[in-house]
Amino acid sequence: MDKYSFLNAAHTAYFADLYDQYLKNPDAIEPSWRAFFQGYDFGSENYGMDGEIVEGVSAQIPEQLQKEFQVVKLIDGYRNRGHLFTKTNPVRARRKYAPTLEIENFGLSKNDLNTVFSAGEIIGIGTSTLQSIIDHLERIYCDSIGVEYMYIRKPEEIQWIQEKLNVNDNHPQFSPDQKKNILRKLNEAVSFENFLHTKYVGQKRFSLEGNESLIPALDAMIETAAEYGVKEFVMGMAHRGRLSTLTNIFGKSAKDIFSEFDGKDYEEQIFDGDVKYHLGWTSDRETDSGKKINLSIAPNPSHLETVGAVVEGISRAKQDKPEIEDASQVLPIVVHGDAAIAGQGLVYEVVQMAQLDGYKTNGTVHIVVNNQIGFTTNYLDARSSTYCTDVGKVTLSPVLHVNADDAESVVHATLFALHFRMKFKRDVFIDLLGYRKYGHNEGDEPKFTQPLLYKAIAKHQNPRDIYAERLIAEGVIDKDHVSKIEKDYKDKLEEKLEDSRKVEKTVISPFMHEQWKDFDRVDEGEMMKPVDTTVSKELLTDITKVISNLPEDKKFIRKIQRLVESRQTMFDEDRLDWAMAEHLAYGSLLAEGFNVRISGQDVERGTFSHRHAVVKVEDSEEEIILLKNVSENQGQFNIYNSLLSEYGVVGFDYGYAMASPNTLTIWEAQFGDFSNGAQIMLDQYISSGEDKWKTSNGLVMLLPHGYEGQGAEHSSARMERYLQLCAKDNMFVADCTTPANMFHLLRKQMKANYRKPLIVFTPKSLLRHPKVVSAVDEFATGSFQTVIDDASANVDKVKTLVFVTGKFYYDLLEEQEKLGREDVALVRIEQLFPLPAEEIKSILGKYKNADDVVWAQEEPRNMGAYSHMMMHFDDARTWRAASRRPYGAPAAGSSVRSKTRHQEVIDYVFDKSKNNQIRSKK
Repeated sequence: MDKYSFLNAAHTAYFADLYDQYLKNPDAIEPSWRAFFQGYDFGSENYGMDGEIVEGVSAQIPEQLQKEFQVVKLIDGYRNRGHLFTKTNPVRARRKYAPTLEIENFGLSKNDLNTVFSAGEIIGIGTSTLQSIIDHLERIYCDSIGVEYMYIRKPEEIQWIQEKLNVNDNHPQFSPDQKKNILRKLNEAVSFENFLHTKYVGQKRFSLEGNESLIPALDAMIETAAEYGVKEFVMGMAHRGRLSTLTNIFGKSAKDIFSEFDGKDYEEQIFDGDVKYHLGWTSDRETDSGKKINLSIAPNPSHLETVGAVVEGISRAKQDKPEIEDASQVLPIVVHGDAAIAGQGLVYEVVQMAQLDGYKTNGTVHIVVNNQIGFTTNYLDARSSTYCTDVGKVTLSPVLHVNADDAESVVHATLFALHFRMKFKRDVFIDLLGYRKYGHNEGDEPKFTQPLLYKAIAKHQNPRDIYAERLIAEGVIDKDHVSKIEKDYKDKLEEKLEDSRKVEKTVISPFMHEQWKDFDRVDEGEMMKPVDTTVSKELLTDITKVISNLPEDKKFIRKIQRLVESRQTMFDEDRLDWAMAEHLAYGSLLAEGFNVRISGQDVERGTFSHRHAVVKVEDSEEEIILLKNVSENQGQFNIYNSLLSEYGVVGFDYGYAMASPNTLTIWEAQFGDFSNGAQIMLDQYISSGEDKWKTSNGLVMLLPHGYEGQGAEHSSARMERYLQLCAKDNMFVADCTTPANMFHLLRKQMKANYRKPLIVFTPKSLLRHPKVVSAVDEFATGSFQTVIDDASANVDKVKTLVFVTGKFYYDLLEEQEKLGREDVALVRIEQLFPLPAEEIKSILGKYKNADDVVWAQEEPRNMGAYSHMMMHFDDARTWRAASRRPYGAPAAGSSVRSKTRHQEVIDYVFDKSKNNQIRSKK
């Protein structure tokens, strides 16, 4: 008897559905059925689809049911590979992929086309002929939209996607009014670019031509997102299509854009500005249904993809606000270029943040303006992956590839992406496949490198005209409709152009002005003024009590228990260390209503095991964060160990600080040296953002720095790089030597009525140095000291005046005490920028008998702060410089050699005759 005769006892639709479930997620199937299907697949693959071999499971299954299974495999083939056979490329022939989706590859033939199969029920069309099933699959998976999603590991997401795709065969059904609106936004996109092309011939504008359907897509997303309750829309994009997006989506007046094209000077003298297609913008929009939504497009440099990390940080900061009930009410959208998303490693860093507690934003909609070329580089030379969007698969995000010429499909795909994000709070990618009408910047000749492509583009209709012809054929509009809306829009642009010509100077509106309306933008004079950072001793006492007592009903590692309890001991003994300075700074700011956010690699404990802001319960690893219990109505305290990223995380935290001026936002490097992984953020944003974009930012960077014989990669934070970026009033750079000064520096960052980036070179060995302690009164009644004079010096006896910064001071102090040198004074420069020149002059005047003035640093001569001091303080050029000789690497790998060099510098500080010996050595 046939061992599988039971298969005749039930409806074939049941087995087809079960087999479909098995193909999606084998582990979800009952084990005996899973074994059966595995046997069937094994038999099919090893013995052929005709079942010739008796031993194969497939040979013993009724032929009709075998065919049902083969149809299910065909359906699965379309789901998995249909995106490879779409009509998504408007100007090129698609690459060929094998195997194809021909039915013969699934054990079916043309003789089966009119056979009715129950498998049609699993795609929502009921029992149907094979031809109807194929037609349905072709429309869903192989028309203007290709969908990648079968790698997703959550069956409920796959089921949701398939149900969505089955609606109207993944084709939109828009009303006549919706179609007219799509055409209206397409016309705005096309007409705006045409207008600029004729009025500003040869000027760079990085036009959207070839991908104009982005505009109706964004418009539809905003309108629909508002219906979901989205209140804020944060967007980042590079220059391609940015001007059109600014005016046609964000409501920036074309008049202002024309002023920027005319190259007028800026109204503000303090502001240097940037090119028009890098500027940010914030506005409020009322949707067609009367909902209000705030729109922000972040300023960006030419470093493509950098803005993505910033947008995520801005979005998270907005989501963390108390008035936001649901994080999904803030929607981040990042618009990429195809070459950039495939080529820039930062994208991977940002994608890896998507589901992490400290960085998630409840899903980002990623849209790729894919013009199939990077400047002059063909896409075949721009990536190894099949698609530019393949990075999205890292987080198992669905990807939609859409023909940019099919405006309705573009809008349909964009709304699909929005629905997915709002439902599952996860990222989704849209690959908008179009072309670039002109060269990279409208001044290039693209035919030099892509002659065939640009012959095809020259003959190609724009998306507006393609869509207009379709609507005319459908009877939605008449032939005069397009010319009328085009004329009306261009008349408005002419009017704005005329208005702009009447204005002599360009006015740049600040980005996110609502968040920053209560803060000033200040120059270096204001930056040098003292800020009141005092705090009551009672509050410090209360904070210490909170951070010194772990819950009694939980078990902790004994060493941690002692460490936490020692905080109270330090306070009682009036000897507070560096970790206490941090905790008391954070605690006092929290008590005053400010928020604190810290992130970076291993910051919860601290790389050097000093912070322990998060303590783990021994037997459960439950996290205890004592700083969350400072006071009843305190600010939020959040601290997160980051992914192993510098570039992406610094970008994120910079964005967070940009959107949350009342949060002390800190990024700490594991070692200061590692911050060079984020150098682009430093160059393009942190040091220059205020000058370029009129933006303020209070990000704090803590960079462990100090020579302790740990080799080239763990000694120097490369302070010379930061100091070289300093100019006028762009940021603070500090190198503190006492816990109290660090305490006041962190408080000053929030207590001032302005925000500037703050770079702090923090210690390693000094975290537990017996001399690096401060009294409680220094915390309570003191203030940040930009210079610390030598309190023990006898002014009249001093012959050698040494200026030093940071940890090296304690090395020199130890030597001074060992030598008993009363003729030497050690003065610490605690703030390197803005350099406290007046205080330094005052100290020079005070030590009238000093005929030997020394700049001392442990770094090589070509590193550290030496060149900075000479640049910003003229007298420093005449000082005797004591440092290591110039080197290519920051420090020696050999600890013996490192100690020798270190001692040579110390010796030379106290005996200038040692200089010849140093110079003679290699």
